[in-house]
Amino acid sequence: MRLYSERWMAGAFVVAVSTAASAQELQRPSVPQIVVSAQGEAKVTPDKATISIGVQTRATTAAEASAQNSRKQRAIIDAIKAKGVPAEQIATSSFNVIPETRYDREGQAAPRTISYLVSNIVTVELRRIDLVGPVIDAALASGANQIHSLNFGVANADSARRVALAAAVARSRADAEVMARAAGGSLGPLLELMAAEYHMPPPRPVMMEMRAAAQADASVPVEPGQEAVRASVTARWQFLSGSPPR
Repeated sequence: MRLYSERWMAGAFVVAVSTAASAQELQRPSVPQIVVSAQGEAKVTPDKATISIGVQTRATTAAEASAQNSRKQRAIIDAIKAKGVPAEQIATSSFNVIPETRYDREGQAAPRTISYLVSNIVTVELRRIDLVGPVIDAALASGANQIHSLNFGVANADSARRVALAAAVARSRADAEVMARAAGGSLGPLLELMAAEYHMPPPRPVMMEMRAAAQADASVPVEPGQEAVRASVTARWQFLSGSPPR
């Protein structure tokens, strides 16, 4: 019985020592740190474009509206191919047949179908910016009456993303150094560096501009300009108290 008590007391002593050590670790001050989030940017000139081109037709029957639409869309696709765009860069993205109804008199039980509206949209991927204007001109001249969107992009954005990342890291370090000096110390070694997803600019809708160009029977001017690729990083640095050595 006595041996059991001694073993119990020894076990309790070990537990007490472990608890005391854990408490000391919790009370131990952590290393001062500086955490900074920053964003970098790189300007790039677009080298590709995507255009959504559509044609709408209306007739008293769905079959006739569809037949008219098919003839016009075939002429549009042929005109686009004639500008040097291969078939694999042209794809049908939408085809809709919509009945148009009307109530002839008040209280009528059911509407009467008076016509059918057919819409066919193709998406064209262009790997040459100088083809944007000629392709739009050719499509409008061949019967297209809708330009839903024109989006510019960059075929290889990796190099621009890396430039933006480098700028973000440099900015984070510069901000951290300012914060360290203002706090009466200096910047220590880098502890952690995390990069967020990079951001490409949103699409540019140009529906109204394309319709105006079609009405004026003028060539469509296209200026891609430049796009901004942005990258964000979060960096964690050690803070060294006291003035930095000279």
